[in-house]
Amino acid sequence: MTKEVLIHQIIDVLARAGFALSDRCNIRPRSFDVAARKDETLLLCKVLFNIDGLNEETAREMKYLAEYLGGSAIVVGAKTRDQMLEDSVVYMRYDILALNVQTLYDYFIENVPPLVSAAPGGLYVSIEGDILKKARMGQSMSLGTLASMVGVSRRTISKYEEEGMDASIDVVLQLEDIFGVELAKPINILKSCGSRKPRKKAESRTETQEKPYTLLPEDLILNTISMLGYDVLPTTQAPFKAISRDKSSVILTGVSEFNTTVVKRAHLMSSISCVTETQSVFIINGHSKIKSVENTVMIEKKELDKISDSQELLNFIEERRETHDEK
Repeated sequence: MTKEVLIHQIIDVLARAGFALSDRCNIRPRSFDVAARKDETLLLCKVLFNIDGLNEETAREMKYLAEYLGGSAIVVGAKTRDQMLEDSVVYMRYDILALNVQTLYDYFIENVPPLVSAAPGGLYVSIEGDILKKARMGQSMSLGTLASMVGVSRRTISKYEEEGMDASIDVVLQLEDIFGVELAKPINILKSCGSRKPRKKAESRTETQEKPYTLLPEDLILNTISMLGYDVLPTTQAPFKAISRDKSSVILTGVSEFNTTVVKRAHLMSSISCVTETQSVFIINGHSKIKSVENTVMIEKKELDKISDSQELLNFIEERRETHDEK
């Protein structure tokens, strides 16, 4: 299987599951390959034949983009090291959940969540601690007795019940056989899904030590947008220069001089903005030959300089888009 085949399989699964999909990101490097939305579920999907190809910088940007957009970042691949990814098993790379196409299919089409996670040392399952404790106490069984039956310590059983420790597959099967109940806790692939509510200004990524990149003083255009009241997240691997967010809006923000590459990026930004339900703007440093590309509004730097706050910027975007639609 090639990466190209893998991408087509992923797109087919998501489309069959009812997701609206953006165009594929065709830039290098790229923090994600496709954005997908179904109702309130937003995915930023990175496709890697070998999931070990995900690097820390890309993972960091994926996580921050997902947080800003109120979605989840996932990696879909085919192998790790010298073996294929197992079905119904999830893997973690830099705190990004990774899985294969079959697991993606099972989750979104068959509504069957994975139960097993891969970790150093083997495959593990999270246990429904409350169910285990209720079943044990229902049989008046002590922690020590149960521990002896499955070959673990009394403290380990206590940890299982507190949901503070995962168990091996063999242990979970033994426990389920003893009590006749299902104990494996389903894994929520969307667990990283964030709120679409903006951060308070005091918690802005550009104002804390948690920010992934430094907003350079010489980047005057992004600084100008920040001064309008936006929390600005610069990117290094996305088709846009930054995501700008205030209390009421999120804007995919491109910055460049006008050229043919800008037009291509604006098309892609427009597609992504439709899926992520955001605004899309390209700030042109100099003269722009066009006013918009699909849903992406082109704004010259001199026009931006005349705007005084975030609401005025939104009004400008809306007016320019309406003018484009009328044409």
